[in-house]
Amino acid sequence: MRRLTSNLIFTAGLIVGFLSLRFLLYCFSQEQLTNFGRDYRREAEYGSLHQHRGKKRSPATNSSNTVRVLCWIMTGPKNLESRTKHIRETWGKRCNKVLYMSSVKTDFPTVELNVSEGRDNLYWKTIRAFQYIHQHHLDEADWFLKADDDTFVVVENLRYVLSKYDPEKPWYVGRRFTPFISQGYMSGGAGYVLSKEALRRFIKGFDTGQCTHFSTIEDMALGKCMETMKVKLADSRDVKGRQTFHSYPPGYYLIRQLPRPRPWYLIYEHYEPIEGPGCCSDFVVSFHYIYAVQLYALEYLTYHLRPYGYKHRFNPDEETEFNASM
Repeated sequence: MRRLTSNLIFTAGLIVGFLSLRFLLYCFSQEQLTNFGRDYRREAEYGSLHQHRGKKRSPATNSSNTVRVLCWIMTGPKNLESRTKHIRETWGKRCNKVLYMSSVKTDFPTVELNVSEGRDNLYWKTIRAFQYIHQHHLDEADWFLKADDDTFVVVENLRYVLSKYDPEKPWYVGRRFTPFISQGYMSGGAGYVLSKEALRRFIKGFDTGQCTHFSTIEDMALGKCMETMKVKLADSRDVKGRQTFHSYPPGYYLIRQLPRPRPWYLIYEHYEPIEGPGCCSDFVVSFHYIYAVQLYALEYLTYHLRPYGYKHRFNPDEETEFNASM
């Protein structure tokens, strides 16, 4: 009898101890959740306060609602799997709207333009793409980026560059090349942007016959139309005079070189090119000839890799602007 009583007491003690432990763990977990929620809200509030407390505010809020960009990608049926789908999975989703322009309509989805594929039809594809956008999507954005299906774009940096300009003025933004057109033109591979007013003038140019398909060289031919329609070339360099749009991959620019004649890939530059680390802005907008694996690598380096404790080299909104007439 005494042994039975001892076993009952021992068992009861185990049950009470187990229940007490569960109660304590529950209380602890609830406190953790409460603290986590409080800390999360505090950090969010601090971040919001910190963002608005500065004496100077950037002209760009980096908000997708204030600088609306429609991105259209020049592509074709043979590139959907090897190139275009990787843009859709990386930087394409950061545009306010993205359209993939092709000669064939697919469930990708692509927009079918009434034009054949091939390099000789690139300018026709550009003309038809801008006509389609003007007809169907003009009011969905203020800026209209054309990019190839092997271009990488940092859309947030693009918005920052564009924030300095009024989209209701005739602006044309990109990497400025010099030959063939008096005022120059923007590199097609680096990507270029038309303001809403520039797009209207481009369409008007073809409606009135002031612009024509006079050349198969897409970016130069579009530049001629921009000049004819009195569209101004914007300076896309940063406050230190460094380029933001790039017609080639990073390796073409970042390696410091001994003094030499301009290499072939810098011959058309409007501004005096700089080779080495000073070539490129901290707020780069684009690189060209970037394929699938490189797209994901640049995506990671741009949005995820952060050296712990690193202080950014400069705040572009606190710098004195360089002489833009250079």
